[in-house]
Parts: sequence; structure tokens; C-alpha cells
Amino acid sequence: MAITFINKHTDLSIPETIKTSSWMKECIREEAFLLGKLQYTFLNDEDLHKINVDFLNHDTYTDVITFDYNRNNIVFGEIYISLDRIQENAQQNNTTFQNEWHRIVIHGLLHLLGYKDKSVEEKMLMTSKEDYYLSLQPQ
Repeated sequence: MAITFINKHTDLSIPETIKTSSWMKECIREEAFLLGKLQYTFLNDEDLHKINVDFLNHDTYTDVITFDYNRNNIVFGEIYISLDRIQENAQQNNTTFQNEWHRIVIHGLLHLLGYKDKSVEEKMLMTSKEDYYLSLQPQ
């Protein structure tokens, strides 16, 4: 099916998505899932904060929120990402906006593929998977 990227941020643009979409489809296949419908929506901090409060009852800023509608091993989901958080994370981690964008995009996908990041062990596995899939991304 399809991966859709929607940018609702008024000041920041997103990197080229065709290569990213192909890369993500490979990640999905490697994890033994099939692609159903996956939508990424890019927002500012305030809009993502509102989703966090309204739907998750979390009064905090975050970089990514994932809504998992998977059916068996078919990926169906909505992922909301703050481009403001990506920009700030990139500066704090001394990396490019594009590199941090890819990290957050794959992070949201990994949640749909069953990975969690609540415990120390889960975070370590999630980071390891992020690093692995980032090493496979097109340049």
C-alpha cells in the first residue's frame, strides 16, 4: 500500500521522501511485516503537544507520537512528529536536521513494528535498531 508524508509545519520543510519511503518499506520487510497504510504528519511543538494532551493525557512536549492500528503483521498507523523537536534535537546532538529527521521517522516506525522504549533494556534495543536501520538508509 502506501506511506504518506504530510507537512503541516509552516516554517520548516521535510527532506525528500521518495528515498525515505523506499528505505522504510525495506525496514518493514526485514522485520517480517507487510505495509498497509502509514501516514506521517509533521507539526510544530504546540500542535503535537495538543495531541499529546487530548489523546494521551500527557501534558508534555515530545518529538513523536505513534498511533498503532496494525492488523496482525500488517502495518497500519499514524505517526505525528514535531519538526521543532527535530531541529532542537539535531542541534543538541550535533547532527544535521536530516539525520535527526530520519532517526525520528524510523523511531516511530519501530513502535509500529513492536518495539518499546519504556525500560532501559527496551531503550537500548530501540536505539540499536534505529542505528542499524539508519546505517541502511539511502544517502
